[in-house]
Amino acid sequence: MVRGLLGGLAALMLVAAGIFWWQGRAETGFGGEPPSLPVDQAQEAEPEDLPSADVDGLMGVAPPEATAVGRETRRFNLVDKDRDNRISRTEMLSQRAKAFRKLDVDGNNLLTFEEWAFASVDKFKTADGNADLFLTREEFATTRPKDKPKTKQRCTCK
Repeated sequence: MVRGLLGGLAALMLVAAGIFWWQGRAETGFGGEPPSLPVDQAQEAEPEDLPSADVDGLMGVAPPEATAVGRETRRFNLVDKDRDNRISRTEMLSQRAKAFRKLDVDGNNLLTFEEWAFASVDKFKTADGNADLFLTREEFATTRPKDKPKTKQRCTCK
């Protein structure tokens, strides 16, 4: 049933393409050359000067926004390494394996708590100025995350 419908649709598309091709050939008079104008009409048809426009202060059309489908397709393609349009378990976990190897400092494929919490342990050691294994309020205040600078937004409206 589906094959019959697809075959009928393909036949209709071929007929439509043939009609468009036939009409295109009819406009050129089947000779392949378009009809020519007499010399006096051809001279009148040519413009003397090209038109110009004042484009100061004008803006073109804004570029299209990235759609959710485009972003999701890009994200899928980042994970699908062999480009077979399927994500295997290995492909899905490969990103985690890179992060694991980065955390596994001694390279024994075992992640200890110290290795896992390395950033926190390092931050604690840096903040503990007197090395008493306790943080005072002042020492703890040094662990506060840095404020990210706010981006300046420009208004294009006038």
